Amino acid sequence: MAAMVGPWMLLTGCWSDRAPRLAIVAWQCLTVSVVAAVALAGVALLIPTASVSGGLAELLRACAMALSAQYSSPGGAAAAATGAILMTTVLGRLAWCLTVVLADARRRRSRHRTALDLVGTTVPGLDAVVLSADQPAVYCLPGRHRRIVVTSGALRLLTEEQLTLVLRHEQAHARQRHDLVLAWSQTTAKAFPRVPLFATARAESARLVELLADDVAIGHDGNRLALADALLTLSSASAPVAALAAGGSTAGARVRRLINPRRPLGRLGAGLVASAAIGMLLLPVAVAVGPAASATQMDYCPTGTPAAAASMHSTAD
Repeated sequence: MAAMVGPWMLLTGCWSDRAPRLAIVAWQCLTVSVVAAVALAGVALLIPTASVSGGLAELLRACAMALSAQYSSPGGAAAAATGAILMTTVLGRLAWCLTVVLADARRRRSRHRTALDLVGTTVPGLDAVVLSADQPAVYCLPGRHRRIVVTSGALRLLTEEQLTLVLRHEQAHARQRHDLVLAWSQTTAKAFPRVPLFATARAESARLVELLADDVAIGHDGNRLALADALLTLSSASAPVAALAAGGSTAGARVRRLINPRRPLGRLGAGLVASAAIGMLLLPVAVAVGPAASATQMDYCPTGTPAAAASMHSTAD
């Protein structure tokens, strides 16, 4: 249900444009919630057949039987095998795809940084590497050895104020590690390509990190129109695959947002969105541990110290 209802809730209205940071968190919570729900469903199917050490007291055996009964399903061993396969497949594929995405991005950035060290130049007072190219472009290579790159074409066309704002935009990407946000959304989309939620989350995350970087660049005293003009200048620029660029395909919509700004999301709206995001994150865990919580409320299932459990067992004898 979350996979179907969640995107509709997050895409309804224009609230995400007014609070991009909160929207990024909400998308992350939604995707984690869906993955966790599937994995925990496999665990729940596996629990009824999980064995307990034979050396435990009869009291604990009775508790284990109660726990098994709470999670029992008509499928028996077949359901347990399905649960084990489901959990292993989901977590294994996710881990593999995350490794591939991170390794590929690291390799691409490393190659580009090596090239920049050879052909790039530094300008005193400019916290960026200057690359000789007619096309105006500004982008960053995130990571531990981050680089912000400005082409000579961008230096020629941008005013000093515009360049400052664009550099702030790229610094926001690098400092806030937006590459990790995008890595997670790319991982889920790659791991489960047939699930529309993850493709939508990937596209929205890429858009929202740009909006957030724009907001950071403007701050409290930035010139929105100057940044909008800079984005128009850089809109046709292309950047390396593993880079985060100030221009690109989202530039037009971002320019409209800068020219016609909306009021930031109020405290009430932000609180509601934050509560919904936390609820999405906790829901699969709550559903998965619900039967276990019911089992611990039974008189013969100890919830205190081992000494208390032994006392209860001797009393029962």
